[in-house]
Amino acid sequence: MKILVTGTTGYIGKRLIVRLLESKHQLVCCVRDLDRIPDEFEENPNVTFIKIDFLKPTNISLPKDIEAAYYLIHSMAGSSNNFDDLELACAKNFKELTESTRCKQVIYLSGIVNDNSLSKHLKSRLEVEKMLQSNKYATTTFRAGIIVGSGSASFEIIRDLVEKLPVMITPRWLKTRTQPIAVRDVLSFLENTLNVKETYNKSFDVCGPEIVTYKEMLLQFASVRGFKRYIIILPFLTPRLSSYWLYFVTSISFSLAKALVDSMKVEVIAKPSNINRLLNVEPIVYKEAVALAFQKIEQNAVLSSWKDAISSGVFNDQLAKHIQIPNYGCFKDIRTQKIFNEEKTLHKIWSIGGKTGWYKFNTLWKIRGYLDKVFGGVGLRRGRRHPTELEAGDPIDFWRVLLADKKNKRLLLFAEMKLPGEAWLEFKIEKNKLYQRAVFRPKGILGRMYWYAVLPFHAFVFKGMINNLIKV
Repeated sequence: MKILVTGTTGYIGKRLIVRLLESKHQLVCCVRDLDRIPDEFEENPNVTFIKIDFLKPTNISLPKDIEAAYYLIHSMAGSSNNFDDLELACAKNFKELTESTRCKQVIYLSGIVNDNSLSKHLKSRLEVEKMLQSNKYATTTFRAGIIVGSGSASFEIIRDLVEKLPVMITPRWLKTRTQPIAVRDVLSFLENTLNVKETYNKSFDVCGPEIVTYKEMLLQFASVRGFKRYIIILPFLTPRLSSYWLYFVTSISFSLAKALVDSMKVEVIAKPSNINRLLNVEPIVYKEAVALAFQKIEQNAVLSSWKDAISSGVFNDQLAKHIQIPNYGCFKDIRTQKIFNEEKTLHKIWSIGGKTGWYKFNTLWKIRGYLDKVFGGVGLRRGRRHPTELEAGDPIDFWRVLLADKKNKRLLLFAEMKLPGEAWLEFKIEKNKLYQRAVFRPKGILGRMYWYAVLPFHAFVFKGMINNLIKV
């Protein structure tokens, strides 16, 4: 089949593409930024990429011979207060474009919406589901609750809490019941429903076999990891305090923390249906899903993460707009060193950040990350997707990869920490020399004051970094 996939670089989309390619489908993948095409798909002859922003689909048309489409766009990580309006606009534009093709089925991944008091995000998912309905094609909607898998937001949040806090003082929403589902089972539902007419124009709740509270999820996660954890629930922690609690303890942004707390107050219990039998999917239990996720982590085989979303940082536009480092009106720290082992230096550059650290004065980097978190930034807790592999769009602590061109030996990072301006960090190898360039474009007087305040630290932090990068 020829299939349209949206959310190509997202957590679910990236994994679904792998499955669809294994099943020999022809894919048309939508991306907002052609610089963010995943490396593993870029040269695949069965994938075509088209640049499209469904908020502004100007002069864009889809291939007419599309037979099915996946709608995997949502704004959970976004910071916009009117995200629900934006989601509806995206869905409306997608619908109009898809109706001009020969598409027979649109498959949408939504959230379970059975509670009488829905969060703003779940209400938005329901409205999108209604918007996607059409007389030109059939819709199949899968409504999932907490998705458990390596790199998922819920998995990483629980991992942060369990691994960092032997004793947890928690909000009352930890008593809320939910039905988590493994990401592999979600992908099976999405794939197996293709061309199954019994699922046309219907919505199905998909879930794991257990109903558990968030507290039980934390304790079961700890059990899989071999930890003993104690949880004390305090009834007087307000939603805002709960959001701050999640924000400071875990790696998520404050906007996502607020959205999650809003959703976690709502019970997410699935309605029974025959969908498991119809599509031949038997969902696994929560503890097995956690154990399988850690197998992927230990094998460095985490294909996608919620942190890959550009909206998990500070900007929502295209990476290409930041690739050209400005020359004027900027402060610069430029250093050059002769290289003794080019291959080893390049490997070190591609391993920078995360558990490897920044090669010199890591304590200072950690302090900077903590200060960033205090002022509402992302801090250092995002880490890396993979210890030695990089591609455009990847997060590295409080940086975002703009360009990872290993062939031409150039890595360019854009700062996503809280700053009174914009900052870039570049590493480039040319003619047996390593060029390391830190560039800061200040915003107003405060930006200039900031640069001069940190200038003394640059003298030994950046010097130490480049010296260790060239060490044999």
